[in-house]
Amino acid sequence: MRYSIGAVLLLLSLAGCKRDEAPADKIKDAAEELVESVDGNGPAMLQEGLYAPRDECTSIAGASAFRERLASVVEARDIDGLVALAANDVQLDFGGGSGAQELRKRLADKDWKLWDELDTLLTLGCAANDQGGITLPWYFNQKIEKIDPMMGMIVMGQDVPLRAGPGDKDKPVRMLSWDAVELAAGLQPDKPYQNVKLPDGTLGFVETSKLRSLIAYRMIASSRDGDWRFTTLIAGD
Repeated sequence: MRYSIGAVLLLLSLAGCKRDEAPADKIKDAAEELVESVDGNGPAMLQEGLYAPRDECTSIAGASAFRERLASVVEARDIDGLVALAANDVQLDFGGGSGAQELRKRLADKDWKLWDELDTLLTLGCAANDQGGITLPWYFNQKIEKIDPMMGMIVMGQDVPLRAGPGDKDKPVRMLSWDAVELAAGLQPDKPYQNVKLPDGTLGFVETSKLRSLIAYRMIASSRDGDWRFTTLIAGD
């Protein structure tokens, strides 16, 4: 079976290895776990869960080639290559930050940690958006109900414990798999666990490293006269 770039990236990330270190047998083992949609025609996913990464962009003309170039320049930390994939007026924040040259500055500034953010984005699937383009991560283009977007988090992983207390030894209340939860007491970035609330009102604690904000970095890309560029790389709301 030939997998799309999105499926390959998911295989590498969810198999627990880096793209440049993944042995062929590990990729093969992960590939055997690939779960297709019920009818066999929908987006592929690697893990179970409501918001588990899916790839629904393979049928969009030019999108796969764009994502292959994107994955290549991100792996190489190629500033020129990434800037070349950005629209000249790419939006970078909600305070007026925009443009390819501003993107170049931020990529070179380690404090922005943009390369790390892009690494993560490449593992979180791809959605076909209403404008005929693509959105990364996949979950950002989904309707997530009963969750405040400003406080919402995606539990990144399968069978992640929701614990009764903020410690590894606290009893698991239930297991979560790519669920959406809401911070119950605001974000405590220095804490190993966050107090969260599920849509049904259940409270508990999830390991901080397993949580990603609903409004963390996302990328929107589209074709302009056949030339694919990303027009948005932004976090916040």
